[in-house]
Amino acid sequence: MPAAIQSKSERIDVRASTPVKRLLQEAARAAHKNVSEFLLEAGIVAANQTLADRLRFELTPDKWDAFQAALDRPVKPKPKLKKLLSEPGLLG
Repeated sequence: MPAAIQSKSERIDVRASTPVKRLLQEAARAAHKNVSEFLLEAGIVAANQTLADRLRFELTPDKWDAFQAALDRPVKPKPKLKKLLSEPGLLG
């Protein structure tokens, strides 16, 4: 069942400045929702967008083949990178 349809049993508390609260109230009124509904809907959309590119990505068949070929290519020695990683950094 999608998260937006499940019954509500948890509470989320949010603190905001007075101008931010007024802005949210005005936006919620414009969307014909209460502030909780407005924030929950906006939060779900933002969460899905944030997680989408971390959980799944799609490629055309040609780009998928190129991606797999790049993963399958043998590793090339990178002496400059090896040197960089073997020396102490600026912080120690």
